[in-house]
Amino acid sequence: MLASDPVELRVRDLRSIPEFAEWHAVKTDDDDAREQDEELALESKTPEELLDSGYKALRQTLVSDILAEITKNSPAFFERLVVNLLQAMGYGAAGEKTGFATGKSGDEGIDGVISEDKLGLDQIYIQAKRWEGTVVGRPEIQKFVGALQGQRAKKGVFITTSTFSSEARDYAAKIDTRVILIDGQRLANLMFDHNVGVALKESYEIKKLDSDYFIEE
Repeated sequence: MLASDPVELRVRDLRSIPEFAEWHAVKTDDDDAREQDEELALESKTPEELLDSGYKALRQTLVSDILAEITKNSPAFFERLVVNLLQAMGYGAAGEKTGFATGKSGDEGIDGVISEDKLGLDQIYIQAKRWEGTVVGRPEIQKFVGALQGQRAKKGVFITTSTFSSEARDYAAKIDTRVILIDGQRLANLMFDHNVGVALKESYEIKKLDSDYFIEE
């Protein structure tokens, strides 16, 4: 085939070679078998299972979209988003106006403070890093812990759009100060669960037969 100095190499030309024709037939059979297996798997699922798998696929797509949109915006927007999320999760005292101090001198690495409960009995300090493609390492967590100690704080939340290194997670798990690490995936999932940055499009009710109703007394 190569000795004939072909201008291009096409599948239909390669089929003239017995070895290629045999290999291509096997590959096509494998593809057909795979498609048949997928169709059988779908047919064997109940309507509830199909809805569940469809919901999970839609959720994963939306979670990815949420994270992509966050990284398009400014760090200041991200800081406000973090406060909105924590408030949606039930943090913050009644009537409290929680704000961020990023960009101001003397913030000492603390991006925000929010009450742990409605009465404001305890405070949670926040660090928010809108990073993309940069893994948050142990040194960043150590700096945050140092900032917490400067505030005599015992609890903190470090939120990033990126990921944490294993060393950072190990360090946060071993220290006395309680520091929760939230990476980009968990952040986007929390936003999904608490309706921050998302809007309801459709709602379906799954009903079942009420057998007790049809029992005659």
